[in-house]
Amino acid sequence: MNRLDATFDQLKRDRRKALVPYVTAGDPAGDDTVALLHALVEAGADVLELGVPFSDPMADGPTVALACERALAKGLRLIDVLQIVGRFRERDTQTPIVLMGYLNPIESMGYSRFAKAAAAAGVDGVLIVDLTPEEAPDVTPDLREAGLAPIFLAAPNTQEPRMRAIAQEAAGYLYYVSLKGVTGSNRLDTDEVAKRVRQLKAHISLPILVGFGIRDADTAAIVADTADGVVIGSALIQALVDRGERPAVDVARNFLAPIRAAMDAGAQTSGNAA
Repeated sequence: MNRLDATFDQLKRDRRKALVPYVTAGDPAGDDTVALLHALVEAGADVLELGVPFSDPMADGPTVALACERALAKGLRLIDVLQIVGRFRERDTQTPIVLMGYLNPIESMGYSRFAKAAAAAGVDGVLIVDLTPEEAPDVTPDLREAGLAPIFLAAPNTQEPRMRAIAQEAAGYLYYVSLKGVTGSNRLDTDEVAKRVRQLKAHISLPILVGFGIRDADTAAIVADTADGVVIGSALIQALVDRGERPAVDVARNFLAPIRAAMDAGAQTSGNAA
């Protein structure tokens, strides 16, 4: 059993929901991404999503796109992202790490070579934003052979045939994009999200995490009442951008800890009600 499966099994036993922060590798500039990842775990992260900087992040809004630009300006490459994961694993051998990015850098490296290198570094799953389930058989066998979970996205307009195709290829968890649009949007209808999550659970047995549009503790707690967890990225990155002279690790802890507390309080309330 890999770290992702073990983590979600433990969360289920503990009746807790997964908190998954996203940061872009190499950003903020001048800060140690490894230290930032450790700070997020200390603040309550269950899984870490680490963005692989890409020059054309088409699914990402301006906040994440600018983070990619800053990291690329520092010369950060895919191999550097894997080295960051390896350094993180020197202290933390338990927290799952998922790389989130686009197909081109992985294709350039070679699917088999990438999969082996990522697994050796300590990566647990890979979410390739622009990998469709139709194209997945070209990529996922190498990922699975290396012990990496291929993670897929589902959107509000994902139809049942596409959902069945995703269910055949996906592992680790399903990332439900709660809004039509790009990351950082803020028009989230939590009732509609809950309805859609219930529908998805009829088609897939994996944990369902919700991302896009989750910006604060209250929204995270409401969404986690139905979903198996939440992903929060743009709001965290913006907090780091706006931090002024404060250390990035302190800002990350202070941002994430209230979200963790709200989600845990919500899960306890739901458990008592049950």
